[in-house]
Amino acid sequence: MAIELTVEYKRLNAFFADYTKNIGRGGTFIRTDKPLPIGTDFVFRLVVPTLAEPLRLHGRVQWIVGPGQASDEQPPGMGIGFVYSNEAERSRIATVVEGLMSEQLGRPLCEKLLGLRRPRE
Repeated sequence: MAIELTVEYKRLNAFFADYTKNIGRGGTFIRTDKPLPIGTDFVFRLVVPTLAEPLRLHGRVQWIVGPGQASDEQPPGMGIGFVYSNEAERSRIATVVEGLMSEQLGRPLCEKLLGLRRPRE
């Protein structure tokens, strides 16, 4: 049986903050007192306001912080690396998120947050 994790964002700004801080680098951190074992593969669903369907990604637990190892600076949880089946899948997810950010925040701010540069014309 496949493991499926769902992370639901109630506010769009919370998703944008996580994306620019963690998710855009190919993974994310999920706070939990019950992290899965390192190497566990699963389906990861990101429920984002204004998107008709959740973003479905495959993930793999890369590292964990157990409750006994946690601190104020590092809460308990697990570091997730996204596993893309191909470059097209990775590009599709990036395009969806960048479009959403551009629509909500405006292109200049989106490019600044994501570190994108437009070619000079």
